[in-house]
Amino acid sequence: MVALVLKDPGGAGEQVVETLARAAWVCADKGYHPTTMRDLSAASGMSLAGMYYYVRGKEDLLALIQERCFTQVLEGARQAVATASDPQERLQSFIRHHVSFFAHHMAEMKVLSHEASPRGVSAIKRHYVDLLESILKEAAPEQSAVDRSAATYILFGMMNWIYNWYDPAGHIDPARLADLMASIFLGGFVETHQEAK
Repeated sequence: MVALVLKDPGGAGEQVVETLARAAWVCADKGYHPTTMRDLSAASGMSLAGMYYYVRGKEDLLALIQERCFTQVLEGARQAVATASDPQERLQSFIRHHVSFFAHHMAEMKVLSHEASPRGVSAIKRHYVDLLESILKEAAPEQSAVDRSAATYILFGMMNWIYNWYDPAGHIDPARLADLMASIFLGGFVETHQEAK
């Protein structure tokens, strides 16, 4: 993966962030595979030659979009759960952070949900999945590892699918949506098992 000017001493970092956001929007709108470098150049306002100065092609842009998003969401989740006082609060904090982050990055979310990740990004994703599984282990320690793993992906499916129907400017704000998801998930996965003891 190429390092796209994020470390550029000339201060191009903000332009890079904007370029990645616009590239994600184009890929989400048109689909990654039909999107061309010319499409990405036009959307970013950068010349085609300028785009190729920073990346070898759209595969590099996809990798950078994914790397940036997964790094941000992982670090934010770690911070969100760090101050929670008990496992259920940690789970609620994780869900709130995830839903809020993706509600504000809907184009990136669609791209992340549909495209395979390069090896370096897969490692970041694995840390993110492991974080949620560790929270579920604390919240429902009697559940088997297999069930916790399945529950992890069920919860991610619930949260990640919102790009398909959710409108952040609609009647329900991201915080309320996250609370509903936490309530449904906690009532289904955690409470049901505890009541059966």
